[in-house]
Amino acid sequence: MKNLFFLLMFVPMIAFADQGSPTLEAITNALNSGDADALSKYFAENVEISIQDKEQVYSKAKALDVVRGFFTSNKPKGFSQVHKGTSRENSDQYCIGNLTASNGNYRVYLYLKVSGDDLFIQEMRFDKE
Repeated sequence: MKNLFFLLMFVPMIAFADQGSPTLEAITNALNSGDADALSKYFAENVEISIQDKEQVYSKAKALDVVRGFFTSNKPKGFSQVHKGTSRENSDQYCIGNLTASNGNYRVYLYLKVSGDDLFIQEMRFDKE
């Protein structure tokens, strides 16, 4: 009976413990659906965005406009993560994936800065394949 009580109390706490913090899964879900607003929740204060050969550092608000414009011109049909990892020097993370869009396919590179329990997108690249 004690074990059952423990499971009923402890398991839900584990399941809901990470809900409030941003995750790579939430970021890839936003890419999958082409939801620029959801994606912008994870932007750092300044985000380096590269779309094909055009590269620039934008404020968080301007980066939202740029990504929203990209998704408008290239309506996402799906995103699949190919690789993810952690940098050697620190706990920053990266993700590489494929974005299928209405106007072609793109290889997407993300560099995520870790700050405490939070992840922030510091760099995004969209390279047409």
